[in-house]
Amino acid sequence: MKEASSSARDIGPDFGAVGGSDDLRLIVGALLTYGLIVAVLMLIVSATTWALASSSGSWHTAQKAKLGCLVAIGGAALTGAALTWANWLLDIGPHL
Repeated sequence: MKEASSSARDIGPDFGAVGGSDDLRLIVGALLTYGLIVAVLMLIVSATTWALASSSGSWHTAQKAKLGCLVAIGGAALTGAALTWANWLLDIGPHL
């Protein structure tokens, strides 16, 4: 009876069974890196546009650039949190 309960606790996903799982992890890491780079570049361009538009009195362009800054910060936060969330899900999986 104890053997059945101990084997029930050992049941979980076998991530090593997927062929090329290491390559998949490298691809996901590279995509997250590209996402963060794009978000930072977008933030730089939007902040520069916001500053130039504000100084020249173009309030409509400044408003759009401000929205671009907020979108870039949100995108960077979501991209950075994606890896942490995936690792948390993988860590909690064996405990379920």
